[in-house]
Amino acid sequence: MDRLGNEHIKGELPPNYEELKKAANRTANWRERLKAVEELGQWENQQTIDILQRVAAEDAVYKVQEAAYRKLKKIGADTPSPSRKKGDLIKGVTKILLRIKKSLPEGHTVEEFKEKLQRTRIDVYDTYEGEKGADFDQWLENTWASLSTKDLNHKSKQK
Repeated sequence: MDRLGNEHIKGELPPNYEELKKAANRTANWRERLKAVEELGQWENQQTIDILQRVAAEDAVYKVQEAAYRKLKKIGADTPSPSRKKGDLIKGVTKILLRIKKSLPEGHTVEEFKEKLQRTRIDVYDTYEGEKGADFDQWLENTWASLSTKDLNHKSKQK
């Protein structure tokens, strides 16, 4: 049920469609994408269905994919169930994280690493924070601890 008490609003576009479309495509904010999916799912027309199908198939954060899938099922759209991505959610994430660690002074803290990641690569930060949920800080700390700047220095000298 939408806020008007209707099951779905058929054939119409939401008055803020362009805004919702942008939010659904915003790579650096999974919460905004999730909110956009929830609202788009109240409107049954081809444009909103297309956006929801793309999100269900391609979003980097499983929670967002799953929400889009549920909305599509509710309106009767035929769509495959999303599956959690295996491996890296963002291509080359280890290299990205190594560069950030290397750019920080020797002896930096995991908090400083986290802050720089958030400042310089909000897309990476946001995707992993959305996917890992309550386990994000532990994942980030474990990943940070496992990154070796010596490995990065060795690899860059080989090139």
